[in-house]
Amino acid sequence: MTSVYPINKNINKSIEFKGFRAQYITYLAIGLVLLLLLFAIGYMVGIPAFILVMAIGAAAFGLFSWVYRLSHRYGEHGLMKEGAYRRLPKAIICRSRKTFLSINTQGGGQ
Repeated sequence: MTSVYPINKNINKSIEFKGFRAQYITYLAIGLVLLLLLFAIGYMVGIPAFILVMAIGAAAFGLFSWVYRLSHRYGEHGLMKEGAYRRLPKAIICRSRKTFLSINTQGGGQ
């Protein structure tokens, strides 16, 4: 008797939810939690709920737009690659030839 098992063909693929890929889902979740906390603090301070709902709604729209744009512009790993590229030096300057002319004093040679 043989059993038939379905094959999951999405193994090792990045997670995607409504067009947001990989780490951008985390960025969106953190942003929404911060907006929720901002709403709660504003409500406790005494800001009218109507104004808070409009302000938080506009901020949420901006957050979704920004994260969606990042997700589609850079893709799954592109944002990390962009950050790494920005950290690269523009040029490596060596003003002395001492580094290349030093004698190996650690042994292991002649």
